[in-house]
Amino acid sequence: MSEQHTTESLAHLLSRVAQEDRHAFSELYQATHRKLFGIVYRILKRQSLSEEVLQEVYLRIWEKASAYDAHVASPITWMATIARNRTIDEVRKNQLPESDTDVDFDLIADDSMTPDDSFAKSRELLTLEACLAGLESPRSEMIKAAYLDGYSRQELADRFNQPLGTIKTWLHRGIKQLQGCMNL
Repeated sequence: MSEQHTTESLAHLLSRVAQEDRHAFSELYQATHRKLFGIVYRILKRQSLSEEVLQEVYLRIWEKASAYDAHVASPITWMATIARNRTIDEVRKNQLPESDTDVDFDLIADDSMTPDDSFAKSRELLTLEACLAGLESPRSEMIKAAYLDGYSRQELADRFNQPLGTIKTWLHRGIKQLQGCMNL
């Protein structure tokens, strides 16, 4: 993909997808499929199943594009949430065998990033890591388990031996602290 997509351009594409614009949907897919595949694959660890789930994710994006609200989340955050939730549903639905060993990592890499974009992204990651380190224990570990490894709230409650309501509160407060730390 040669064109860089900003939050605004992705939001515009989503608004066109909400009007059933197939060309906009194709462009949205090209701009975001690698990132969403990475999210799905990180949880499922099986390439073929991840590809199937990703198709279902884009079907949901097509169906729910009119529900996107730019005041609530960025387009990529909204789509990543759909991907994460659909993937967790898949994990709950099936007992999954061990992951594939052959992964086409070209599907995950983001070749559209310029060196300046890559530098900015690495600075953002360093900031995020510093902000995560500044969270009270065990909130950092909990946020990573929830948003990177796909743990459900109930699985976190079991893992950390805490009531479900406490887990929800800790996650909410932890995310708010991260947003404040990162000035979002």
